[in-house]
Order: sequence, then structure tokens, then C-alpha cells
Amino acid sequence: MTLAAQAVARIGRLRAAMKEAGLDAYVVLSADPHLSEYLPDRWAFREWLSGFGGSAGTLVVTASFAGLWTDSRYWVQAQGDLDGTGIALMRAGHPDVPGVSAWLAQNLQRGQTVGVDGHTLALATHAQWLQAFEAPGLALDTRHDLADAIWRDRPPAPRAPVAEHLPPHACRTRRDNLAEVRQAMAGHGADWHWLSALDDIAWLLNLRGSDVDYNPVFLAHLLLGRDEARLFIAQGKLDAGLSGRLAQDGVVVCDYADAGAALAALPRPSTLLVDPARVTHGALEAGEGLTRVEAINPSQLLKSRKTEQELQNVRQAMEQDGAALCEFFAWFEQAQPAGGMTELAVDEHLTAARARRPGFVCPSFGTIAAFNANAAMPHYHATPAAHAMIEGDGLLLIDSGGQYLGGTTDITRMVAIGHPTDEQRKDCAAVLKGMIALSGLVFPEGISSGALDAVARAPIWAAGADYGHGTGHGVGYFMNVHEGPQSISHRSANLPNTAMRAGMITSNEPGLYRDGKWGVRIENLVAARVERETEFGQFLAFETLTLCPIDTRCIETSLLTDAERAWLNAYHAEVRKRLEPLLEGNALRWLSERTAPIR
Repeated sequence: MTLAAQAVARIGRLRAAMKEAGLDAYVVLSADPHLSEYLPDRWAFREWLSGFGGSAGTLVVTASFAGLWTDSRYWVQAQGDLDGTGIALMRAGHPDVPGVSAWLAQNLQRGQTVGVDGHTLALATHAQWLQAFEAPGLALDTRHDLADAIWRDRPPAPRAPVAEHLPPHACRTRRDNLAEVRQAMAGHGADWHWLSALDDIAWLLNLRGSDVDYNPVFLAHLLLGRDEARLFIAQGKLDAGLSGRLAQDGVVVCDYADAGAALAALPRPSTLLVDPARVTHGALEAGEGLTRVEAINPSQLLKSRKTEQELQNVRQAMEQDGAALCEFFAWFEQAQPAGGMTELAVDEHLTAARARRPGFVCPSFGTIAAFNANAAMPHYHATPAAHAMIEGDGLLLIDSGGQYLGGTTDITRMVAIGHPTDEQRKDCAAVLKGMIALSGLVFPEGISSGALDAVARAPIWAAGADYGHGTGHGVGYFMNVHEGPQSISHRSANLPNTAMRAGMITSNEPGLYRDGKWGVRIENLVAARVERETEFGQFLAFETLTLCPIDTRCIETSLLTDAERAWLNAYHAEVRKRLEPLLEGNALRWLSERTAPIR
């Protein structure tokens, strides 16, 4: 049976389960009970049903319609994945496409019922949907996990062991983390704080796991009181020694399945602090009767601001990562002209180069190696069934990263294959100009992160182009490669929590994509540092953390200003200085060639 035929059959089984449950529509979210970005296999229900493999998307099924909402990063991929399935591609964000709740309100009849698994529905989204469904008279039923009803070989939850993040890589103590969050709780007048977000829990307790691909986290909930803490985690994931050390810091280990009962048993009246964007409606149903205070998890703000010791560890991780990249690129440039090179080989050899470096744990996301037209899809991933040969002339985009004990990396570089065209080199120049502009910006501390977006886009706008994704996302410290609360995007909410603060690590990755032709993205990670203080307040500037040459063969350097040339030459001098002691042979020669000054 083809993949498309499987999707048709599975949607049919879902419709039968919906009818039995009395549901007129069913929404399948790309989410788990912890609202993770990358899902354990057990919660990959949307992909299992539709065949669409992108990381973001929402599937809506009624008796006569099936549609998948996904954003512009995935439109090309989704069009191919959904071909023959009968599932319509709904281009989320397009002005003619209503959002999921608006579409349901417009297309269902008064008195009909929308179903969704409440344990995958964010509390904030639940509130929005209730409001959207009130006027058209729709009911929302969150009781049904229909995956259990029709997914016969549904995978179990992961049960990988959990380890402690230790000094010198762990730079804050568990006791200090707990004390800082409790202080924030007190500021909200909260007796208790419920956390389901896995990165918040892992950071707070100085623990790391491998339950979610690419993110060093583990499945758990945490209930934090003023004097106690309860960690709800599957039995067997913690050894006795680690459980004992947690107990010494006031953290009691409980079974994962007992989380709801613990909420139900809290004394009433009590006040519970929750982050409506990072906890599910289903998780909190047991907390009926508690007074809720809704605010961002304090740990989100605390862990986003890296300490000076953490930043020093990140610098060392960047040196090791940069050395691995040099070794890879030196090999690649020798091997590729011989022929037979595929996009798949890039991931294999690049990951192997990183694995030889001290402190490396795993990739921080799935490597994107995209040649020419494939790079026009910002989140393209080569597969054994669909990938390109890297041959002829053009541009190869490589977006990759690593998890190290002392930091998380994320870098995108363009590689010249043969002789890129003049138009390709002009596009690369425009993107580089945008990246340089943001790299050199000085800005007031506390400015909304979204306000910085136009600085990187201006040179690309000047070329008559634009890109659909944000310019920058926060990055964790041996943690999730996508981390809030800051986001350099004009589409991000302008809220106090999105302000740029000293210590934040953010990606700087403008792009330019020509559908069916090629795509360009150049990315470094940058840290916000105090630059000066004047009578107008404190001002920040970005320190570039990433260390890897930018391939000037891809760049139409005549389009660079003198200041931009000076920035690029200074950056390459710093890269050469920091990486030379870690390299030898071909990799060292490659570094010297690729960091030669441009005139």
C-alpha cells in the first residue's frame, strides 16, 4: 500500500472513531502532553495519519473534509507529502486562509462538537477556542485521545535514563535555581507552581535526558511548592544515587502517572502559578477549584539569560564545533568533485566530525543539506527516498548544530558547488549584508526582540526580496535549540517577556528563497552583551559566538560596503585565531584559504 493510500485508510478509521465518539470534527495537533517542539514517536499522530513529516502542522477532519494547516516553511514539502491523500493543504498565514478555530466556526453548524485531545491542547489555545466557538454555538470536547482508538501499534512512551548535568558545565546549582523560581512565585502570590515544559524542568533541576530527539530532556511534570517539590517521572529513569541527591535538595520523586492525583489533592484554597502557553488544558483538569495565576514560567526568563561562566563554556563549545566544521568542509571539498556525493552524505560525515570532538552529545536538530531548488524549502530534509545529488553548478545550504555539555550550536553556511551564477551570488550578498547589519547593531536593553527584525531584512528588502521565517530564535545552554522568550521576528508578540536582555543567546539567520530555484540562509549565534551605559540607559550589542568561515565564493563581494568588508575580514581573522590551535593538515589548510581577507 502506498503512503497516500495508507493516509486515506487511516483518515477513514479516524472518521469512524469520531462518529462513535459523537464528534463532528476532530483536531490533531503537533503536540504531546508537554507541548514539545520535537515529538516522541508516541505522539506523532498527525504524521501517522497524514504522512506529512514537517515538525509543525494541525490536521482537521470532518465527515466530508480533511485539511492540514502549516506555515510557509513547509508549503512545498506538504504539497508533495499530501499528494493523493485527499487532505487539503491549508497555507497558514496566507491572508485568504482562516485559522483553524475560525475555519471550524465558519464551516460547522450550530450544536456540532469539535473534539481534540485536551492533553495536547495548550491552556491558552483552549481559552481562545472556547471564545471562538461561543458565537457560532459549537461545543468543544477535550476528552478523547482517538490515537488510542485507531493506532493499533502506537509506540510506547520513551523510557531512557536521566543523568545529572554537573560542574564545570553546570554553572548554577539546583538549590539556587529552585530558590530563584520560588522568589518569582512569591511575587505572583502563588502557593504552588505547575510545570510541564520539559526544558524548564530539566534546567531547574540540573538534569538531562534523551526522550525527545535532539533536545536533552525527559518526560516529566513538576509541582513546586514553597517548601517542597515533586518530580513526576516514569519509574526506573532515575538511579538511586540521583534520587537521593534530589531528595537532599527537597525534590521528591513520584510516579509520572500520579501527577493528576497530586494536583487534585492540593488544599483548597491554594493559588497555582501556570504558564498558559506551556501547560495543557488536560493536565490542569485535576486542579479544578484552585485559584490560577497565569504568567510566563519564571524559569523561561531565568535560563534565557546565560551567566558569564555559561557564556565562556559556550565559547569553548563553539571552538570545538568550528573545528569539526573545518574538518568536514576540508573533506567535502576534496570528495565532492569526484562525483557520487548526495545530500544524505553531508549529515553522515558532519555528525561524525562533531562526534570526534570533546563534550559532543548529539545533533541539536536534524541536519538540513539542501542543494539548489531543495534549499528553497527552509525546512527541507533529505530522505533515502527523496534527495538530490550534489553535482554541477549552484549553491548547497547546510544548516546543522550540536549539543555539547557546555552549550548548544546552530549554524547555516552556503557552499559554492562548481560556479554559482551571478544571481545566486547577489542573493548571498544580500543575505550576508542583512546578517552583518544585525551583528553590528547597538540597541537599548529591554527593547522588544521583534523590533530588531527590520535591521536584518532591510538589505534584502532593498534587493526586492523577503523571507517568510523569523530572523532569530533563542538558543538554550545544552538545552533546546529553539528557546524563548525572545524571538527576532516582526510577527512575534510585542510583550514585556520578549524584551532583549543581556546574556541571551539568539540566532541571526536572514534568508532569501526562490521557489524551484535555490535558497540562501547564513546563520551565526550571537550573545547580547552590555556595550555601554549612558544617561539614556544601558545599551547592548551582539557578540558573535559561531566560529566558521563564510564561503566568499558564494558572495558577490562588489556589493559589500567598506564597512561590511571590514566586518567580514575581522570575523575571519577571529575564526582563524581561535580555530588554528585545534586543527592540522587539510583542515588547517582549508581554514587558512577560506579566511583569507577580501579586498
